[in-house]
Formats: sequence, structure tokens, C-alpha cells
Amino acid sequence: MDWDKLRVFHAVAEAGSFTHAGEALNLSQSAVSRQIGALEESLHLPLFHRHARGLILTEQGELLYKTAREIFAKLAMTEAMLTESREQAQGPLKVTSTVAFGSLWLTPKIKDFLELYPDIQLSMVLLDGELDLAMREADVAIRMTPPKQPDLIQRHLFTMHYNIYASPDYLKQYGTPKTPQDLDHHRIIIYGEDQHIVLPAANLNWLVEAGADPAHPRRPVLEVNNLHGIYRAVKSGLGIAALPDYMSVDAGSLVHVLPELKGPALDTYFVYPEELRHSKRIAVFRDFLLRKIQETL
Repeated sequence: MDWDKLRVFHAVAEAGSFTHAGEALNLSQSAVSRQIGALEESLHLPLFHRHARGLILTEQGELLYKTAREIFAKLAMTEAMLTESREQAQGPLKVTSTVAFGSLWLTPKIKDFLELYPDIQLSMVLLDGELDLAMREADVAIRMTPPKQPDLIQRHLFTMHYNIYASPDYLKQYGTPKTPQDLDHHRIIIYGEDQHIVLPAANLNWLVEAGADPAHPRRPVLEVNNLHGIYRAVKSGLGIAALPDYMSVDAGSLVHVLPELKGPALDTYFVYPEELRHSKRIAVFRDFLLRKIQETL
């Protein structure tokens, strides 16, 4: 199979159109189209369904794309390992984490990291789902659940605990709960279910059950599928919620209520592929995180 045509096919499958693939490859739309046409002719089968809104892979195209994606992921990893200096950490580093942890705790510390390692080109993907590290969708993940894939290395970072917060305005209007049973008379914000998100085994919505009478279950005032959204809702004065302790600095304007009431503990992990075990970029980023965790958590 012609390597240049496979490279063009991979770009088109990723982009979903000849035009966008051409921009990525610095080729004209017609040149991209000719390459795909020649590849389809050599294989004697169509790889894309063409329609007005773009391109859709055929069944055979999906099979070829899966293989091509694996090849290019391995090549990207190999290129990074070949170009990485033994003496100095450098090159691209793609990190993924949850939206809340990434935006509230991690992102404010990136300035210090890049001042220490200016030759690392850092990019971050913040989402509450999981990227496939084995397929190089990211180099490193900070996860709230242990990885299930056998070819991933994990390092325990810290144990997360939850505290209960409300805004001063909310407490002025509704009063401060003194016992868990008092929560029956308060507006509770909880984590909403989302089929696209991998949730830890611990019950994140323990607050709606703490001290409650099972015969009279509490009804939350709001469900949000993102901890950062819950934090913003609490800060606005909408209600009371349980927030992880890494938010304690940002929650400085909030009031810690029912301090004796503790939720489930969640372990947080630093995860990366086995192939990157000896990567200098991975090592310095891991060590930087561990130092910052000791300083702040």
C-alpha cells in the first residue's frame, strides 16, 4: 500500500473533508481527492461515502482507518522519543485531566512548570471523559479512577476528600445547618449522571443521603455533570454542595459547613503509557506535580 496515499487517507478520515485535510497537509483539495481516488482504485473498493455535508467512512474505510490510526500513533510516539534530549526535557507533552481539577488546581500552576522547562510544548485537554492513552490521544492523564488497561503505568498522587460549602448569601437567606438532619430543609446541588463520563466507585452524591430519612428522600435543587459547574452554582448562592478539598483555595469566599460530616475519599492517579516509561518530559512533569501537591494539598 502506497505510504503517501495512506498518509492522505488518514488526514482525510481525521478531518472529515478533503478541504480540511488539504489545509493540514498543505495540499490542494483536488490533489487530496486524486490521492484518495487512486487509493480506492488500487484497493478496488470505496473508502468514503460522499455527500453534501462531508465524508463518512465506509465499513472498509473504518477498518483501514483503525489500522492507520494505530500506525500514526506509534510513529508520533517514536518521533517524540527520538527527538527528546537525554540532558534536557523538551518536546510536546499533552496532558488530560478532569475539567474541575484541571481548571481550578492544575492550570494556575502551569506557569511555574513552563518557567522551569521552557523547551516543553505543553497542551492540555480538560474533559470528564477519558482519552485513550494507548492510542496517544494524550501522553499523560490525571485520573480520579485507577486505569483498567494493563499497558498503562500509574502513580498515586493524593487522596481527595470532600467538604461541604455554601455561600454567605445563601446562609444568610436559609440559615446554617447544624446537623446532617438539617439538610432536609436546604437546597442541595449534586452531581448529575452522564453516560459519557467514567465515575469513580464512590458515591459522589452522598450529601443528598447524609442524615436523611429513607422514607422521605431529599430532592436536589440542581444536578450538574461537572464539579466546576457545581462550584460556580454554590458560589452564586443557589445551594449547598460537597466539593473536593483541592478546591479549598478557590472556595475561600465560601463557608465550610458541617465540618464533622465527611464524604468518601477518592484516590487520584498520574497515568501514562508503558512506552513513555523513560521519557524525560513525563518524569519532570510527574515530579513537578508531586512537589506542588506536597505544597498545597
